[in-house]
Amino acid sequence: MPTFAELGLPEAVVGVLAANGIENPFPIQAATLPDSLAGRDVLGRGRTGSGKTYAFLLPLVTRLTAQPARRVPGRPRALILAPTRELVAQINESLAPLAAATGLRSVTVIGGVGPNPQIQALRRGVDIVIACPGRLEDHVKSGHADLSGIEITILDEADHMADLGFLPPVKRLLDRTPRDGQRLLFSATLDNGVDILVKRYLSDPVVHSVDSAQSPVAAMEHHVLHVDKAARLAVLADLAASPGRTIVFARTKHGAKNLARQLNSRGVPAVELHGNLSQNARTRNLGAFSDGTATVLVATDIAARGIHVDGVSLVVHADPPVEHKAYLHRSGRTARAGNDGTVVTLMLDEQVSDVRQLTRKAGVKPTVTRCSGSSDPVLREIAPGERTFGEPVALPKPEAARPQQRQHRPSSGQQRPGRRRQPRSRRPAAASSR
Repeated sequence: MPTFAELGLPEAVVGVLAANGIENPFPIQAATLPDSLAGRDVLGRGRTGSGKTYAFLLPLVTRLTAQPARRVPGRPRALILAPTRELVAQINESLAPLAAATGLRSVTVIGGVGPNPQIQALRRGVDIVIACPGRLEDHVKSGHADLSGIEITILDEADHMADLGFLPPVKRLLDRTPRDGQRLLFSATLDNGVDILVKRYLSDPVVHSVDSAQSPVAAMEHHVLHVDKAARLAVLADLAASPGRTIVFARTKHGAKNLARQLNSRGVPAVELHGNLSQNARTRNLGAFSDGTATVLVATDIAARGIHVDGVSLVVHADPPVEHKAYLHRSGRTARAGNDGTVVTLMLDEQVSDVRQLTRKAGVKPTVTRCSGSSDPVLREIAPGERTFGEPVALPKPEAARPQQRQHRPSSGQQRPGRRRQPRSRRPAAASSR
């Protein structure tokens, strides 16, 4: 497999990668980079944690660096679209050292925060816009962003954008970019809405698929614990109190909020992440999880795509998801970048049939065990180590978001922000750049 230097990346880019101990590409990077660096449209499919972020950031930075141009106010040269605010932030964090080394300037465009800093950055001139579709469309309509100079467009997590109903604004935005620009589309699956985007916007794309659409990360251990409803919370608390970072998935926003509160009341430091929180609260909670202030993150499916945090050793489906794709995306928060990970699904009596069908469609064969409660030895086998319980944890109280005004854009955070100043938030310290 060629090194990054052998693939022809700029010396400054190779230096940034080497400084982070990265010399050899992941399979999806090795597969797509020769074509993307050559200017071809690329359709890349790889599961979460496979290294898609660098697969599109490296050719983007290389292209803009090789063909320098004067910045024009409001007229960026490159566009990255992503479905969630968290994913936009993660992409920007991965881009930052590469941009600094090559003299490029970027801006993130998301909802849930005041638009003025974004407008000011666009007016000063940027090379790269990383955006959620809804807020960017607002800036385009108001004349603050002009996409007619876009040379390279990237769609990340395209299947998730389709699932969330973002296809209409994505199409409107892509219609404003030049037809002869390069376009890279990366996705965990290539079906339904994604196929519509491919046929309409990609020109003779090279398709690279580095793994089976059904295959889970090989390093994961999958367990299903058959529990009684009365024992469910105690079993969850025991697993969450085990060593390492844990992500717990709930089906609803209300469920995530309640589980986080109940875990904290049992001395397990947990924060919540869901669409009912303001952007400041979401950023603060994710920062607390990344820096270790909280060892547990209780999230809805909004986080299954938007969170890339290293060192998550355990994923618990407190509520089994409805479909197998959600199971795989949730589970992909662990066993990232070659590390091991464990996935546990809590199953009640009435969920036996649904969970059996779910795991079959997901292509996994979990170990199914009847669990009697928090003292059952199976819990120590699944998540070894000493349990840590303490007094109720008093983490910063989340600031509630204002009600969503536009329900057709559930995850882009398009509620109108208030005028209050944003508190300073922790920057996620352990975010993965791959």
